[in-house]
Amino acid sequence: MDTSTFQELHWLLDIIQSADIGIVVVDKDLNIEIFNRFMQVHSNIVAEKTIGQKIIEVFPYLNDEWFTRRVNSVFELGIPVYTTFQQRDNLFDFRLRLPIHHANSQMYQNTTFVPLRSSTDVVEKVAIIVYDETAMAISQGKLHEAKDELLILSRTDALTTLNNRGYWEERLKEEFKRNKRSTEPVSLVIFDIDHFKRINDTYGHSVGDDAIRYIAEALLYETREVDISGRYGGEEFTVILPNTDIEGATIFCERFRERVAANVVKSGGHEVSFTISLGVCLLGESIDSAHSWLVNADAALYEAKESGRNKTVIYKPAVAV
Repeated sequence: MDTSTFQELHWLLDIIQSADIGIVVVDKDLNIEIFNRFMQVHSNIVAEKTIGQKIIEVFPYLNDEWFTRRVNSVFELGIPVYTTFQQRDNLFDFRLRLPIHHANSQMYQNTTFVPLRSSTDVVEKVAIIVYDETAMAISQGKLHEAKDELLILSRTDALTTLNNRGYWEERLKEEFKRNKRSTEPVSLVIFDIDHFKRINDTYGHSVGDDAIRYIAEALLYETREVDISGRYGGEEFTVILPNTDIEGATIFCERFRERVAANVVKSGGHEVSFTISLGVCLLGESIDSAHSWLVNADAALYEAKESGRNKTVIYKPAVAV
């Protein structure tokens, strides 16, 4: 080897050692021939302890089908293989050196398996190149979280944290379609606060808002996880009760009505008592749409208010004469 060739090799090794990427070179028996400084720093293993050792002995968790299939395909086909952190979080289980700057301590990696050919064009070695993509992974994760948060916000009523009217109506249509194909009973409840305008006019809108918040909290307490609650507008609320017949819906409504009637909302130096009126409609064969189902429950609510308030009324279909 002449002086210039030796100098070029020395420069090449300097580049490999100084690169801010991981570089590992293995032969066909998976013995390590190059293990650069990036790999040493993040694995806490000095190169002298890896050279000549099988990579699956230095990193036993690499002894799996995922890794061996990729290395073997590079040797056999002679073409590079790329993997990203979206496919697999990382190849090497490295901890971050300064995890305080990130939400977690795991390094996410993109990896390239590169065939290294001899002068006779035979693939004799494979270079494994590791890129630290943690910042990108965390950035994408935060983007997904932000999208999820925006989706939740778009479905949520700001005052009560219940489902808002638009999203609740979507769920009503879904439940209507689903239960039309099922024999399980499902009931719809719609209710509002009695004389709510009087509360606002007497005590102010902030007290009215607190009354609405109390209703939402009490509703979440009384309902099950499978129940679908929403603020339909103003002081009006709705609940879908899956697997619930009229008897069960009536028990729910009366328990909830009595809870509200017995409560006092303390707000703005005032103590305010109020009641609610409720209408219930069981989904039956005569109901041909989600809208009709809601209209029927609303008709029962109207009857409850017209007949004295602070009561539950069950919708009864008109009997053909």
